[in-house]
Amino acid sequence: MTDRTTEYDFETLISVRDYELDVQGIVNNANYLHYLEHTRHEFCHEAGTSFRTMHARGIDPVLRHVSIEYLTPLTSGQQMRSCLRLRRKGPRFIFQQDIYRHPDGVPVVKAEVTVVCLENGALSRGDILAEAFEKYLR
Repeated sequence: MTDRTTEYDFETLISVRDYELDVQGIVNNANYLHYLEHTRHEFCHEAGTSFRTMHARGIDPVLRHVSIEYLTPLTSGQQMRSCLRLRRKGPRFIFQQDIYRHPDGVPVVKAEVTVVCLENGALSRGDILAEAFEKYLR
């Protein structure tokens, strides 16, 4: 389990909306994938790019694999702190993403998201994408 003292490359706050709940009154499991994706998109903006900009250049980061562990449910109106770290392993960009309930820091989700890069529709090593994330890669 990643603890709160771990250094992250990016963090953002997200609020739970009523329509994201299931009949049990907790966030539906599929919505956590949206929160993780939203965090990656915001991270891209901070890094000076966007999915739209990359696509216009023929660069399309696509999901290869997602592993997610659900730890604590969230309910309507709660806030979460969504965090990520980025590393690269060959052509794969690996996002370690953790979500904590805000403000008490209770762990909610632990996920590892693997992304690969298509350039003009063909799988690539992702060197162009690596340039965009250069200052975050370890």
